[in-house]
Amino acid sequence: MLVYDRYDIWEVKPDGSGGRMLTNGIGRASQIVFRYPRTEQPQSTEPEEGALRQRQADEPVVPTSRPILLSAVDDRTKASGLYRVTVGGTNGPAKVVMMDKAIGVPIKARDADVYVFTTSRFEEFPDLWTASGSFTDMKKVSDANPQQTQYNWGRSELIDYVNTRRQASARDAHEAGGLRSVEEATRCIVYIYEQLSQNLHRYVPPAPGGSSINVTRYASNGYIILQPDIVYDLGYPGESALKCVLPAVQKVLSMGFVDPARVGIQGHSWGGYQISYMITKTNIFRAVEAGASVVEMFGGYGGIRWGTGMSRAFQYEKTQSRIGVPPWENPYLYMENSPLFGIKNIKTPYLTMANDEDDAVPWQQGIEFFTAMRRLGKEAYMFVYNGEKHGLRQRENQKHWTVHMAEYFDYFLKGAPKPDWMEHGVPYLDKGRQGRFCFSSRRVLDQK
Repeated sequence: MLVYDRYDIWEVKPDGSGGRMLTNGIGRASQIVFRYPRTEQPQSTEPEEGALRQRQADEPVVPTSRPILLSAVDDRTKASGLYRVTVGGTNGPAKVVMMDKAIGVPIKARDADVYVFTTSRFEEFPDLWTASGSFTDMKKVSDANPQQTQYNWGRSELIDYVNTRRQASARDAHEAGGLRSVEEATRCIVYIYEQLSQNLHRYVPPAPGGSSINVTRYASNGYIILQPDIVYDLGYPGESALKCVLPAVQKVLSMGFVDPARVGIQGHSWGGYQISYMITKTNIFRAVEAGASVVEMFGGYGGIRWGTGMSRAFQYEKTQSRIGVPPWENPYLYMENSPLFGIKNIKTPYLTMANDEDDAVPWQQGIEFFTAMRRLGKEAYMFVYNGEKHGLRQRENQKHWTVHMAEYFDYFLKGAPKPDWMEHGVPYLDKGRQGRFCFSSRRVLDQK
């Protein structure tokens, strides 16, 4: 079997005997992530052999009679490419090609040493290329998106900055990468989740979204999009986000082309939680959108993820929420990381989306935070799409959300006219009529 660690690939026997590192430690030494891509697609000899075809698809094997291709991604620069190595051999992998682009999985022709694959960058559509097995004769064979030249697309680059986490890890030594999608502008939107710098070369076509900003759409409309990596200390997820995101923002501000009064931030789910926490600690953002956000971790811990039926306890003790213990062992950590308990400190306009069939995050927490903001006289807006889950699936709702979130950020960050829904909200009985989905903290609503 082939087994991965963070960088390298190991050959091991199923019974645990023997074993060696296939990549000879080159991955860790060079910070290159090696993986095995399936370049040869299974083929059945007869169309009616459906069972055989399915078995081949379900049980792929790695060829050992000839060298195999490995995908390679430089963990520092995000360059990608291919290496070649022999399973069972003694030599390490040999570089075939590396470039500052994203290279798709190459698919080999059945009866020839020819491959077809894609290459792309943020500003380069993933067209088809062909090459022989040496990859020295790469040839572009499609031009699928010529209309892109008519639009202001932008570009992406990595920036380095020093974060202020409480402890340095061996991995980042207080350094983290941030992905910046650039057009010379005076306004910036930060988009967060966890690690996003791996999307440096990701091509993003403009389209309505189910939860988050479309990077290309905003770059084309004069925004800089900053996507900082976040690394975490167990027990302090909110503080970890704060200590990674703020230095990234300050780094961009130090470059001189973003107005400090025109910085916003957007995120959904885990990203939404981190934003809700951060605005209780900082006023650096002019406006925020924090969708499907947990704001009170005691209730989050005790709930059910309705999509899977799983108790949410595992998430808080062992995985993404990163508290590390149940609330009865250290209730302070649950309170410290709950944005609700710092809500009095918020001075930033707040937009959220909380859908009534959310099967991952309890939507009642969105209501709880919104009504608390309104109780304190703070500026807050909440969209609820009836019948939608964690992210929007109906295209009309996706378009509605995309347009309205853009109106929100354009008002605060570009000085665009204030949309009517922000001023007046939507009465309960009109919700869902003529595209009206929003509650506003600027107006007391009769929900009887």
